[in-house]
Amino acid sequence: MCLRQLAVRPRTRAELTKVLVRKEISAEVIAEVLDRYDEVGIIDDAAFARAWVSSRHQGRGLAKRALANELRQRGVDAEVASEALETLDDDDEAATARALVDRKLRTATGPPDAVFRRLVGMLARKGYSAGVAIRAVKDALAARDAEAAEFADQIDADALADETSELG
Repeated sequence: MCLRQLAVRPRTRAELTKVLVRKEISAEVIAEVLDRYDEVGIIDDAAFARAWVSSRHQGRGLAKRALANELRQRGVDAEVASEALETLDDDDEAATARALVDRKLRTATGPPDAVFRRLVGMLARKGYSAGVAIRAVKDALAARDAEAAEFADQIDADALADETSELG
């Protein structure tokens, strides 16, 4: 059962435990099998977490906060998840946020304030902090066209981020 699960995609120890518990396997057998898989390297939560962070950050553009939540949902220990998340620094996160905004901005329509709200919302759903999201969108709008640049010049990213964090 475990090998079948692992053939689809890498799994954490917690995910495999859930599958085996659902199949009504005894706790002793589950522990014995998973301990052996751990010994021989078939399951490795730390490697899983590192690969997950890298893949989901680059592929989906998720921020540390969203990645931490996904790892927690998959049963990765908080310390292991934290180590994996340390591979991303603030510059990586800001660059990824800006790339996401630039990609969405190509097809965005409407007045600059509406585009601003939509793009900040998109980044927030991906787990970016208000400060990172607002700065990325402001910078992208400033580079877009004269009307958007004028709107962006009126935005105080730091004050807006502080205001948003107070509400959340």
